[in-house]
Parts: sequence; structure tokens; C-alpha cells
Amino acid sequence: MSDTPTPPTLLYKQVHDAVFERIISGELGPGAMLPSEMELAAAYKVSQGTARKALSELEQSGVVERIQGRGTFVATTTPEKEHFHFFRLRSSDRAPAIPNKGLSSIIRRKATADEKKHLKMDTDDVFEINRTRAIDNEPVCHEVCLVEAAKFSGLMDRDPLPNSLYPLYQRAYGQRIIQADENLKAVPATSPVAKLLGIKKNTPILEVERFAIGISGAPVEYRITYFIADKYHYNIVLK
Repeated sequence: MSDTPTPPTLLYKQVHDAVFERIISGELGPGAMLPSEMELAAAYKVSQGTARKALSELEQSGVVERIQGRGTFVATTTPEKEHFHFFRLRSSDRAPAIPNKGLSSIIRRKATADEKKHLKMDTDDVFEINRTRAIDNEPVCHEVCLVEAAKFSGLMDRDPLPNSLYPLYQRAYGQRIIQADENLKAVPATSPVAKLLGIKKNTPILEVERFAIGISGAPVEYRITYFIADKYHYNIVLK
């Protein structure tokens, strides 16, 4: 066995990974309070500074939330956070534009080869959620959301679904979304989409393809949304 000391960078990573595994396993659930820096340092036999760096990395990745004077907690997804963080429409004054849940439907069907690839599925069935959402009674977008049926047992029994899906994913199925990778492009509205949005066929609209990533790094949801972009902006914040 080597007597060479473990570099500090590897020590903080070991603490980070150990705490992360406790969160992934469900031992530390959403909203659970983590041990303090001093407690982590003692438990893993590292310095308090090393424990602090491990917690900072978890915070930066959105896995935990540090509240001044209270401690560090496993992050939770609330309807408010989901609206402001994941729904990107903004009015001309940059204020968040919050839609109602609108008309929706859920079906269970076989996934296509591409859909299985997008969701990294080993099973065959998906739930397809279709929703047309409105602001001030005017349709602004239509979204098609796909999730693996095996991970969302009983989802159809929960219809009508809430306005915010991601809090439901976390609360009912332990699937917390921490990241959304998106591809945007302008497309002409097809006849079905145009009818749902109350616009003419071939009207230019914005298509947003989203891969919603869970806390484990695996995709949880694949979504395509069609936005009417004449009254609202699609806001992106780069950091």
C-alpha cells in the first residue's frame, strides 16, 4: 500500500461522489438536510475546506441548495421554480409569461427507434403527453412530452396532469430534472399543429427539442414544443 498522500482535489471528489450517491440512492431525499461541513469533514477524514468544496460543487450543479443560517439541503423542484427556470417565454418587458395547462391528453404507445435512443430506454413503451398551452386564453405553444412508461407507472391515472410536470415527476416518481438541453429552429406549422394553435398552415413557428436530464445524468423526458413567437420572446440566459 502506498504511503503517498491523496491529492486534495481527489479528496474533495471522493466526498462529492459519496454524498451524491446518497442522494441518488434516495437515502437523502428532496428537502433533506445534509451533514454540516464539520460533520462531513469528520465522517470522511478530510479538512473542512475539502468538505466545503465538495458541497460547493454539488450546489453549482443544482443538486443541493445552501441556505444562509440554516444549512445545506437536497434541492427540490417546485412549481414556481419550474415555471421560471424551464418555461422560457418572456413578454416584451422580460417578465416571465406563465401559461395555463390547457388541453391535454396522455396515451401509452410503442416508442420509435429514435425515441428509445433519445431516452436511452431498454423497454418498449412510452407515455406521450400532448398539451396545448395558452396565455390570456390565446394558444402560445403545443408540446409533446415523452417519458419511459416503465419509470412512470400509473401516469395515465393521474390525468388531468398539473400545469407543472417536473414537480410531479419528482414527487410521485423520484425523477428530478436538473438540466434541460435544447435545440431550437424555425419551422413552418404543419396542419395539425396549426389547427391546435389557431394559426394558418405554414406560419413560421419556433420548434424547441428538449432533453430533460435527471439527477443521475440520464434523460428523463424527451419533449418537442412548438411556440408562436410573434408576441413573446424565448429567453436564454448564458452563464
